[in-house]
Amino acid sequence: MPDRYQELREKYKQRIEREFGRAASASASPKVSSREYTQFKQELYPARYSFYEKTCNLSATILNLKPDPKKAELMQKNLDVCHLNTTPTGVLSFAVLAGLLVMVFGSLILFALPLLVGSDPLLFLVMFSFIGGLLMIPALLKTPEFMANTWRMKASGQMVQSIFYLVTYMRHTSNLERAIGFAADHLDPPLSLDFRKILWDVETQEYSTIRDSANAYLEFWKDWDREFVEAFHLVESSLYESSEERRLALLDKALDVILNGTYENMLHYAHNLKSPMTMLHMLGIILPILGLVILPLVASFLAGDNPLLTTLYISLIYNVGLPIGVFYLGRTILSRRPAGYGASDISEKENFKHLRNVNLSFSKNIRIGINPFFFSVFILIFCLLIGFLPLILHALNAEDFAFDADGNLKMLEYICPPALGATCTEADKIGPYGIGASILSLIVIIGFGVAGGTYYTLRSKNVIKLREKTRRLEEEFSSALFQLGNRLGDGLPAELAFGKVAQTMKGTVSGEFFAVAEQNITKLGMGLEQSLFDQRTGAVVTFPSNVIESSMKVLVESIHKGPRIAAQALLSMSRYIKEIHHVEERLKDLMEEVITSMKAQIKFLTPVIAGIVIGITSMISAILTKLSRDLTTLTTQSAGTGSPLGDMLTIFGIGMPTFYFQLVVGIYIVQIVYILTVLSNGIENGSDKLAERYELGRNLINSTLLYCLIAGAVMIAFNLFAINILSGVNVG
Repeated sequence: MPDRYQELREKYKQRIEREFGRAASASASPKVSSREYTQFKQELYPARYSFYEKTCNLSATILNLKPDPKKAELMQKNLDVCHLNTTPTGVLSFAVLAGLLVMVFGSLILFALPLLVGSDPLLFLVMFSFIGGLLMIPALLKTPEFMANTWRMKASGQMVQSIFYLVTYMRHTSNLERAIGFAADHLDPPLSLDFRKILWDVETQEYSTIRDSANAYLEFWKDWDREFVEAFHLVESSLYESSEERRLALLDKALDVILNGTYENMLHYAHNLKSPMTMLHMLGIILPILGLVILPLVASFLAGDNPLLTTLYISLIYNVGLPIGVFYLGRTILSRRPAGYGASDISEKENFKHLRNVNLSFSKNIRIGINPFFFSVFILIFCLLIGFLPLILHALNAEDFAFDADGNLKMLEYICPPALGATCTEADKIGPYGIGASILSLIVIIGFGVAGGTYYTLRSKNVIKLREKTRRLEEEFSSALFQLGNRLGDGLPAELAFGKVAQTMKGTVSGEFFAVAEQNITKLGMGLEQSLFDQRTGAVVTFPSNVIESSMKVLVESIHKGPRIAAQALLSMSRYIKEIHHVEERLKDLMEEVITSMKAQIKFLTPVIAGIVIGITSMISAILTKLSRDLTTLTTQSAGTGSPLGDMLTIFGIGMPTFYFQLVVGIYIVQIVYILTVLSNGIENGSDKLAERYELGRNLINSTLLYCLIAGAVMIAFNLFAINILSGVNVG
């Protein structure tokens, strides 16, 4: 009570000072103030958005281009959704300026690259940069829309929770402003920022009432999620019901509306997902990988005797163009995802940030946390040194060696270009074409995949264990709340009710939770609130969950009105949690087919197909290399006889070394696994960064190792097969 009195006193003091023209104190409103809102935004606002704001504002001072009024209005709406402090003029200016810079400087850089590898400048590279710069302009113009969709997707994953928190609070205290504040305290960004903005707009008198401010915010969601808007309006309508029974019925109806609407929207999304996912799979995975089979032949004619230039061509297509295209298609699919359930990333909370590190304990009081980034960098550098060993040995003029007695399976195998013939010197040789070098190139891909996977695994390993434990608690928490509500309904004090529930549910996670709270009360002498929310030993801190935290806060607030009121609140929350869990399981069933298909592509199909293709490529490269050497020998022997072989060599290249080709394909596999993992997690879990990191850690390591294992095995087998084919070919 003293806290509420002080809060009301300060609030009315601020209003009196404002009406008399005096400057309000910075601490006048303990809940929402300019300083608090600004600090909240600075701490939780994405850093990339802040960078984008600064870049757009800087560009506006350089070019200051005015967009079309209709487009500017739509662009400003998207900027407002993301709370971006820039203008449509800044967005247009940045898009044009960035596109021009890429066209000019990118063209100059790609024009000079062939000169560095000893070749003539190529129009293809200049056109690639020029076209890329042109495409950047409309892409950057859509950036506010892209950010707004990302913001909407993150917020939509929290909408069921937001209505749940509003309804839960409104059941025992019919005050919309305090209910929105309660939801803002328990939601994660971005919806928590939106809810605080609703309160902030009332405090700054942009809107006269909390309902006007909320309705203005809901205008955006009318185009995206009508169920959320309808549920919110039902919560508002409960304020005007004189009958307690009808008021509670409206609140129950609000939660039913958003739960049923969520299920129906996800049902339509799941049905419409098959076609775009098939297109993404074919255009982004199957066709590019199958196209790799014929690509070595095309490359042998494309760049002649310069394998580095050929690698640059293919890398621009496979490591730049295709990943961007697949990522764009994936984000388009994700942008249509309706509201669902987004789990919070507990590693962002102050008490659990240390779990993101590798913690080494030397004693009870000495513990060192090491960022997983350092482990990943060590793995990457180690693998790069081994993988690029063929290039290092050649640069050091090391002697080449073979793995068989006939000298077929060589380690390096740098050879002369056919067009040079007898004039070829040691400096003119190109490669490495050896099977040993090709196998070692797989170590580079292992470095990229395993280093990335190790980083995400170590960063999420400790946190995911805590979340799984908390999730088990959430799954059975509805029955625990039901029992606790019954005990309170029987007239037991909350302190004794905790002990009864802990004893009844002994051996479960819920029993452990209430046992911690009971021990804090009986052994440490804490009160009810402190036993739950103490920063060191509180039960809620031990099991970090927004649902559990909000349930206990409702208990603490409603217990002031009597055990019977608290019992009713807990029984209602028990029913809500059970209904939400039921709908969540139905949604998982809807998405099971699509998610299973995507996971099969990530974990098995894509690395296996790519590994086989690399083996075939290695065989083709071995055959081309052998034929090129034979043609060179025949040309030398027939010099001066007018043989047409010399003219043939001018159009027939030596082929691309498997060493370089495998690097391009392997990096593409790592990129595709990353993109598909992010996409599948987004479809299944919404904006759940912790689950995304955990899946990335597993998939990057497993898929990369599977690809390298199959590629290495097939590469050796097909090279032995190629040697048998070419064993009967005699020179001259």
